[in-house]
Amino acid sequence: METLIVAAITFIACFLVVPLLLGLLRAVGFYAIVQERRCLVYVLFGKVVGVLDEPGLHFLWLRLGWRAPFVKFLGRCYEIDYRLDQEYLRSAPVNSEEGAPMGIGIWYEMFISDPVAYLFKNTDPRGSLAANVSNSTVRCLSNMPLADMMANRHAMSQTVRNEVSPLSHDWGYKLGSIYIRKVHFRDADMIRQIESKVVNRLRQVTSSIKQDGTNQVNIITSTAERQAAVEFAKAGAVRPEIVGSALDEISRDPAVARAMFDVLETQKMLAGKGAITLIPARPALLADLLAAAPEAPRPR
Repeated sequence: METLIVAAITFIACFLVVPLLLGLLRAVGFYAIVQERRCLVYVLFGKVVGVLDEPGLHFLWLRLGWRAPFVKFLGRCYEIDYRLDQEYLRSAPVNSEEGAPMGIGIWYEMFISDPVAYLFKNTDPRGSLAANVSNSTVRCLSNMPLADMMANRHAMSQTVRNEVSPLSHDWGYKLGSIYIRKVHFRDADMIRQIESKVVNRLRQVTSSIKQDGTNQVNIITSTAERQAAVEFAKAGAVRPEIVGSALDEISRDPAVARAMFDVLETQKMLAGKGAITLIPARPALLADLLAAAPEAPRPR
C-alpha cells in the first residue's frame, strides 16, 4: 500500500508539480530557453540589459544580475529570428546606354546579424533594405550597354551586392547571395517591334533554307540527268558495233542469213497497212489480170 502511495506521489510530482514549478520559475525570470537560430533581447527602462544568442538553457540571474526579476514585469523581451530569409524585387526601372527602358528583377537573401541594431536603429529595417537594394540596382545598373545588360548578370549582381552590403550591416542585416534573375523591356511598343523583327528574320532564314534545299535538289537532278544522257550516248555509240558484229556472225552461214532476212521481210510486210494478194508462181496471165484490175478499197 505504501508503495502505491509513493508511486502516485512520484507520478503527480513528475507530470504536474515539476512542470508547474519550472513554469513559475520561468515566469519570474529565473531562467530562459533559447531555441536554435533564435535570439532573446531584454530591455529594461529603455536600455538593453542582456542579449542571449546561444541556443540552450540560460539562468537570467547569472546574465542579468539583480535586474533579472524586474525585466519580466517592468521590461520587455524581444525574440529575434536568425533564420535565413529571402526577398524578390520585380521590375526595378533602369535605362540602358542606348535609351531603352528596361526592368530588372533582383532576388536576394539576408539574415539578422546584429539584433540590437535590427531593433533600434531602424523602424523598418526590412523595408529599408528592400528600398536600398532597389535604389542601388537603379543607380549602379543604369546606362549600361544593352548587350552587357542582357548577358552579364553575374557581374551586375556583384556590383549591387558591393553597393548594398555596408548599409545593411548598419541596420543589423547581413546580405547573402544577390542575383539578377530577370532583365526585360518595359515599353510594350518596343517589345512588339522586337517581336516583329524576330519574326521577319525567322521568315527570311526559313526562306533561305528552303531556297538552298531547292537549289541542292536541282543540282542533284541536273547531275543525274547529265549522267543518264552520257550513259545513253555511250549505249547509242556501242549499238552499231554490236549489231554489226551480230550480222557478221550470221552472214557466215548463208542459210541462217537468208532465213533471218525472210523473217524480217515478213515482219515488215505484216506491220505495214498494204493489202497482200497471194498468187501461184507459174501462171503469168493471172498475174497480169490482177495487175490490170482496179484497186479495191482498203479496210478501215
